[in-house]
Amino acid sequence: MMIQVRRAAAIATIVLGFGLALWARPWTAQKITEKPTIRYEVTITDFSFQPAVLNVPAGSVVTWTNKDEEPHTVVSTDNAFKSHALDTDESFSFTFAKAGAYKYFCSVHPRMVGTVVVDAKQRAK
Repeated sequence: MMIQVRRAAAIATIVLGFGLALWARPWTAQKITEKPTIRYEVTITDFSFQPAVLNVPAGSVVTWTNKDEEPHTVVSTDNAFKSHALDTDESFSFTFAKAGAYKYFCSVHPRMVGTVVVDAKQRAK
């Protein structure tokens, strides 16, 4: 009788442990249903923004990376965004939620200009 009780307890422990593992699995292995945001890149090189004009869908993230040896900033003319001084290989990102043309410049070198054109008809995925 004692052996049957031990066997039943062992089986119950295994079944209970397996059941808990199945129950916990959906909480730990979640599916990612949203698509990642499309990211766009602007390179700061040779004292210019490349590309100078960038067309993106609404909701896009744009990242500027300084590849010059001089510090540069990214400042919108309408104060929508402003970076700190970016040293070599530093980056700044901004998410464009609303449609429009966003003109920007480098406050250290004001002749450096660029534009991000955001299309409301498209949405970033």
